Amino acid sequence: MKSNKLEFHNIWIEQCEAAEKVRNEYGLLSALDFLIGEKLFSFVAVAEHRPEFAAELPHFVDGIRKIFTAQQIACYLDELECSFFAPSEPEDDSVLGEDEILDNPIQGAEEILRFARIRDMLQAGI
Repeated sequence: MKSNKLEFHNIWIEQCEAAEKVRNEYGLLSALDFLIGEKLFSFVAVAEHRPEFAAELPHFVDGIRKIFTAQQIACYLDELECSFFAPSEPEDDSVLGEDEILDNPIQGAEEILRFARIRDMLQAGI
């Protein structure tokens, strides 16, 4: 029987492995969107309320840094930051657009703070 720690640990490992497959099949941007824009954001949101996820965050961030270069991560985060304040397209619900931030300022503020935390984690020591 696996412990909960191992199960949570496997979540980010499997997501990192999947990101490498996405990169090979669909390109760098798709892999960054998948792993950082989708999986890491979700993981961080859960980690805000679940200590077992929070304990795995440094390992997940290290896994991301092994897959992508510091420059790739920085460029992606710069583009993602711009999208927080740009009007969102109907098919893009991974990041709140300007209209959604204005309609739900608390959720918008939470997303912006989460983004800042993720940026800090990914770029610490760079």
